[in-house]
Amino acid sequence: MVPKASAVRRVRILNCDVDDTTAAELLEHLESGVVFTPNVDHLMKLQRDASFYRAYRSADWRLCDSRIVLWASGMVARPPIREQIAGSDFFPAYCQHHGTSGRDVRVFLLGGSDPLALARATERVNGRAGRAVVIDGYSPPFGFERDPMECERIVERVVRSGANVLAVGVGAPKQELWIEAHRARLPGVRLFFAVGATIDFLGGGAKRAPRLWTRLGLEWCYRLLQEPRRMAKRYLVDDMPFFWLVWKQRRGRYRDPFASG
Repeated sequence: MVPKASAVRRVRILNCDVDDTTAAELLEHLESGVVFTPNVDHLMKLQRDASFYRAYRSADWRLCDSRIVLWASGMVARPPIREQIAGSDFFPAYCQHHGTSGRDVRVFLLGGSDPLALARATERVNGRAGRAVVIDGYSPPFGFERDPMECERIVERVVRSGANVLAVGVGAPKQELWIEAHRARLPGVRLFFAVGATIDFLGGGAKRAPRLWTRLGLEWCYRLLQEPRRMAKRYLVDDMPFFWLVWKQRRGRYRDPFASG
């Protein structure tokens, strides 16, 4: 039973405390807070980006999104994290679960590569849930996060919708920073998800790796093969030091770049 995030054991991987929980526990007991899903790329951004680090520190839940992060937890802690909880699996499962749970769950989707992908994602989620769990959504224009008026319109639309769950899928670190910046202005929203490419996966705007690739920790490789120009620097340059840093942590030599003192 996991009534609150504060009651969950956490494993510190580099400078991120990752929750040791399971999808089944969360489906039954997740009611409020901010949910982020750390993967290798997030953990490397947390070494360089102070604003992203602050946003992550303010989150209530940090779910192990990556099989590689799951394996890394076993390198730095005993026992390791019990389960990978990929955001692209958990968020649709959450919506489907609450189609029949009897709880008042009303979701707003913010993201998607275009309105058509958003509409298809909404239709797919609601079809699986058996009711209109997703009550509204918006696919924002590129650069929306830098436009105060556009952000104001988004906040007003979420408020008008009556949603009490907001899923933001515009990529990291934008989605995490946007949630941190605007959550206080959305008192009717009790649960915030940062869902990455999930809306596009559901709506057909992007293709997700086959399950076998994910189980083998190769989802990153599948995305690299699909989008080599966009993903090559991320996976082959920016993220490669992760393994060295985990080894340093195992040896007691890792230092949080943003730790005070």
